Amino acid sequence: MKNRNNQKLEAITPKTLIIGVDIAKQTQWARFVNYRGLEIGKALKFQNDRNGFETILASIDAICKNKRLEDVIVGMEPTGHYWKPLANYLIVHGVTVVMVNPYHTKRAKELDDNSQTKNDKKDALTIARLVRDGRYYKVYMPQDIFAELRVLANSRISLMKRYNAIKNTITAVMDEYFPEIKTVFKNPLKGKASLQILKSCPFPSLIIELGVDGVLAEIKKAVKKTVGRKKAEQLVETAKKSIGVGYGIVSAKLKLELMIEELELLTKQLAQIETAMDLALTDTGYGDIILSIPGIGVVTAASFLGEIGDPMRFDNPRQISKMAGYNLVENSSGQSKSGTGISKRGRKSLRSILYQMAIIMVAVNAEMKKLYEYLKTRQNNPLKKKQALVVISKKIITVIYNLVKKHTEYKAELVLGEFRKNQIKQAA
Repeated sequence: MKNRNNQKLEAITPKTLIIGVDIAKQTQWARFVNYRGLEIGKALKFQNDRNGFETILASIDAICKNKRLEDVIVGMEPTGHYWKPLANYLIVHGVTVVMVNPYHTKRAKELDDNSQTKNDKKDALTIARLVRDGRYYKVYMPQDIFAELRVLANSRISLMKRYNAIKNTITAVMDEYFPEIKTVFKNPLKGKASLQILKSCPFPSLIIELGVDGVLAEIKKAVKKTVGRKKAEQLVETAKKSIGVGYGIVSAKLKLELMIEELELLTKQLAQIETAMDLALTDTGYGDIILSIPGIGVVTAASFLGEIGDPMRFDNPRQISKMAGYNLVENSSGQSKSGTGISKRGRKSLRSILYQMAIIMVAVNAEMKKLYEYLKTRQNNPLKKKQALVVISKKIITVIYNLVKKHTEYKAELVLGEFRKNQIKQAA
């Protein structure tokens, strides 16, 4: 860490112009400082559009010529998505762009005037001085197939949120009007027959009105194979004993029809997204390598690469772990010392993907399952389930990184080193 900080500080020379930009939806502020943190010129207020971008670029050129500066570095906070157009514009025009942690800005801005006053103009200067102190990280904006994967992964996350929300709402409606349907169809939202019932006669009064023959006829509209009469009879008998409410049937049925229609559309869209993810994963050249790991599928592999970009841009897997917020931290003061935990100052979505991978791999991957069980049951410092899954997640990162780096497929015998194998063997 110290070496990396030194490199950042060494990049700031007397010939460097440092700009801090406070990002906003419409109006943004920029402050210019030299390598000592002394302000150069006046604060610049500009719009979040092309004219504004051209204005800040012109100001940078003018100051560099006037002060005979050669290098330029622009710092900004990753505020929502508003920073991306400006960052991309500057990068395309050859300007170095770095990110400053909003938490650091919040803590540092009171140092200058010992005041808790907050305004965009003040924040821009704080950001510039944090960059001067080397408290920044380089921005990564993928421009290739990894950019496609990132967009696809984010799109799938958005679709899944809507998909799950619709499913939960449909379940809530059925719990109110016909809670017993789950005794007839284990998962009413999956089977063709049950979905047809939800579309045509979802409530007890409608089912009783149709009778066994009517229900059977509705099911056959969706299922071509012979449908057992017993299932229709069971549904009718269950409807007769239902405790579901009987008011607002017409409106509730319409609501249900519209939601099921949206659910089917989302299902189709998710399939399209996942097909595109499969193709993009192949184009990275890493697809076969990562998919050779038991427990990792197309969606999780593509989402992982979408989050981190090209794994080969990292020097070691620990950098990816830190990017996910898996670096360990502890609080201690005097004789008081707390337990260690992960920082969580990283990409939440990346941690979510790795957690999903870990859950599946401890179930289907023999090597990860052995390690997981050992971590939970070892005599010294046994871990809780979630703690063990964090270790598994970090192990997944290491395995993927090493396989990609060596361009080789998964080999079970090499996953656990001899030392770890001996530990597991002795604990057995």
